[in-house]
Amino acid sequence: MILLDVMLPGMDGFGFCAAVRRRSNVPILIMSAKADKEDKMNGFAQGADDYVEKPVDIDILRAKIGALMRRNYDLKQENTLIHSGAISIDKDARQAFFHEKELVLTGKEYELLLLLVENPGRTLSKEYLFHRIWGADSFSENQTLTVHIKTLRDKIEEEPRKPLRIRTVWGVGYRYEEN
Repeated sequence: MILLDVMLPGMDGFGFCAAVRRRSNVPILIMSAKADKEDKMNGFAQGADDYVEKPVDIDILRAKIGALMRRNYDLKQENTLIHSGAISIDKDARQAFFHEKELVLTGKEYELLLLLVENPGRTLSKEYLFHRIWGADSFSENQTLTVHIKTLRDKIEEEPRKPLRIRTVWGVGYRYEEN
């Protein structure tokens, strides 16, 4: 993000804003003592995302910066942490927890668990799961999915032989239940 003043040494801030905008979509917020309507309109015409008058209220500035960053870089936290019963997944860290204890998972186990947890109550076919996790060009066999489901059940079920979380839908695939 660029915080830009209009009055710069050697270059006009409006020209700088226009030059940046020709090469980048980086958020630009102009802060200036030039506060008349024409200056503000010129700032927006040159590609500024926002224009605030000096002196700047720091709380308003923080809020505007936060809004621009969220809108431009999708820094929302809401989808990075998933809580589903006793299971928690931190997508940014690629970590999964069961009863608040970190699970030791292979890459494929993590991807499979995440896919199941993101689709609670939906029956996902074996073919869909296999292609999403291993890919259509994989040299693995469909039996690989069954093995990974078993190892996941061993890690997240109190009684793996009587699973409550990863349920088998015979002849179709698997369904994740939040417990």
